Amino acid sequence: MALAETGARGRLLRWPRVVLFGDSITEFCFGGHRRYVLFDTCLCFRKCDVVNRGISGYNTRWAKLILPRLITESTSADSIAAVTIFFGANDSALKELNPKQHVPLEEYAANLKGMVQYLKSVDITADKIILITPPPLQESAWEKECLAKGDKLNRSNAAAGQYAQACVQVARECGTDVLDLWTLMQKNQDFSSYLSDGLHLSTKGNSFLAAQLWSRLENKLSALPSLLPYWRDVDHTNPEASLL
Repeated sequence: MALAETGARGRLLRWPRVVLFGDSITEFCFGGHRRYVLFDTCLCFRKCDVVNRGISGYNTRWAKLILPRLITESTSADSIAAVTIFFGANDSALKELNPKQHVPLEEYAANLKGMVQYLKSVDITADKIILITPPPLQESAWEKECLAKGDKLNRSNAAAGQYAQACVQVARECGTDVLDLWTLMQKNQDFSSYLSDGLHLSTKGNSFLAAQLWSRLENKLSALPSLLPYWRDVDHTNPEASLL
């Protein structure tokens, strides 16, 4: 049978997507040692695609403007399995030392709420949305990074904690799931090993995030069908019956 004829008979394969929307902590996860998404990809690839939409340096003020260009009104809600919104590390930068990235706490919360409301308006339900708080900041390590660039320490762990609390509150008000990374990483342990430079996640930090994120994604994805059968289940004498 010709390939064109086979394609004409079979239904088009479209995997639903898990969209990861965030800043550099999300963007870097596909490169180098920061690869928490690959963990989820290995578990999800027979059911959905994991799409990285991390944009280094962005805050929620900018993110809310581009979200409608990433997931449009014409996007089929059925094509979205889950969306994570992972911002706050830049929003929580100290205004007097990093005014370009800083977003006031009240605006940060409003921006998160606006993004959730937008997703709901295009029929992506609250149960498909996961908010992720900024991680804790190891100030001494990040200060070294700042000083190497001729800058002063431009973030604080206390500020990150305030933004994390605001993120949790928005999730509660909007009815979405939330991953409180700031709290979880500091629970009964030294969190420094979770960070590579005081701000961004290390290999251990990404593994921790992967486990926490998967525990929330698993229930959302478990009901999705595998679009292609396991190879042992393919009828080798008549593959068309199994694959088309």
